[in-house]
Amino acid sequence: MAEPVILAFDTSAAHCAAALLCGDEILAGAQEEMAKGQAERLLGLVQELLARSGTAMSQLDAIGVGTGPGNFTGIRISVSAARGLAMALDIPAVGVNAFEALRYGTTSPCLCSVDARRDMVFVQGFDAGLYEVPELVARADLPTDVPLIGAFGAPPAFPVAHAIAHIAAARFYRTHSAPAPLYLRAADAAPARDLPPVIVP
Repeated sequence: MAEPVILAFDTSAAHCAAALLCGDEILAGAQEEMAKGQAERLLGLVQELLARSGTAMSQLDAIGVGTGPGNFTGIRISVSAARGLAMALDIPAVGVNAFEALRYGTTSPCLCSVDARRDMVFVQGFDAGLYEVPELVARADLPTDVPLIGAFGAPPAFPVAHAIAHIAAARFYRTHSAPAPLYLRAADAAPARDLPPVIVP
């Protein structure tokens, strides 16, 4: 039986990252730092990786996608793209949150963190006895006696798209639901309200 081929990507932070995995081997990967423009760049980057590795879209067995937390618009871009591609190709799409991606390749107890700006941090603990579910906390409240991976801590063992690809490869055969964004707070921008009626004298 051929090794499964997994396409993974992430735009939940100020980057556009993608990787193509076959079995345990990363066939191609790239991460471009960008504050905006991920919507225009993502599918082009995917096509470049497929071309570089000589892989056709029809050969993909699953798609892995970063679900955040992070940038609201970026998360929506990648999750929507993953859902659309999965539907078009009739293959599973697997959501992988940022904490899982940061944790991948590490077995010791740790906290995984994502910068939430304004001196706040999204955090989840793994075998650490605290923050067992993802939470939004003040950066000043982060404990100093547990190893920290991610924002304000050590770098992860794998690039984000590589980690997502490996995790998705282990999960796709038992995935039955579409990936969904992981939001831990309300969006910074609220929808515009209608102006009150003007009373004409």
